[in-house]
Amino acid sequence: MKDAMSGHSSVKIILALLGFLPTTARRFLFTGLAMLFYHLVPRQRLIALHNLKSAFPEKDISEIIRIAKGSYRNLGLVAAEFFDLPTMTKERIEQIVEIEGYDHYLHALEKGKGVLMFGGHFGNWELSAIAVSLMLKPMMVIYRSLDNPLLDEFVKSVRTSKGNILVQKQKAMLAMNRHLRRNSIVGLLIDQNVDWREGVFVKFFGRPACSTDGLAHLSLETGAPVIPGFLVRKPDGRYLMILGEEVEFIQTENPEVDLQVNTQRYQQILEDKIRQYPEQWLWMHQRWKTKPWQAKTYAELHSKG
Repeated sequence: MKDAMSGHSSVKIILALLGFLPTTARRFLFTGLAMLFYHLVPRQRLIALHNLKSAFPEKDISEIIRIAKGSYRNLGLVAAEFFDLPTMTKERIEQIVEIEGYDHYLHALEKGKGVLMFGGHFGNWELSAIAVSLMLKPMMVIYRSLDNPLLDEFVKSVRTSKGNILVQKQKAMLAMNRHLRRNSIVGLLIDQNVDWREGVFVKFFGRPACSTDGLAHLSLETGAPVIPGFLVRKPDGRYLMILGEEVEFIQTENPEVDLQVNTQRYQQILEDKIRQYPEQWLWMHQRWKTKPWQAKTYAELHSKG
């Protein structure tokens, strides 16, 4: 018990000290730590390099390494700037974030069915959620608890500091439906690997990737319009929030086909944006971990049983 309390106190002190550091010092510290992690933890580095080489077979190894290091630096910047989010104001956000495609958001909102906004772990996704809350309206996002309770409490407090609502994955569908009925925004990050039971396989950078079909399912069920939203880091350190046009839902007479086809379209939009700014995506994630043969093997065993 004493060890646990001591550990919690240490985390609290560290978080407080980091919060007091000037943003420029934090950026320097966290990008330095990210590059240290790149060099000292070969497993994640090799995952990133393998993913990049598979996604961009035409690029030479020096370019692949450059993008991988850029991805690590971007992650360091996301972590450094996370401590600034609770003190963000609408005025401050407008100084560092420019919006492109605001009319796409308004057009979607006018339908009165809520807005499904999707993106990925791209640019500064944490700042993106705060910017949406302050510049558009607060949104609901799915949240997975962290292992460390104190760190989990801190992260949740930051993410909800400007009105955004967090909902656990297990209770997400019902809560998101209610939120959409209030003509509000539901935000979804759709770029992570999922278990074959939780998604569908679509092409992502030319390889089968098990992808969540939750976005397509929500749009099919509620009729809510879907728009992409990405926060791109510009060379001067400021940001451009790109809100894309509504992605028209393709509907057939087969709901399973609908989920597959529309999920593919969302993933293609995500891929296109990553191809534009590859160093701003999280390449060290095992995006292609789930394999098609896992679902096939299960289906074969189930049919025999």
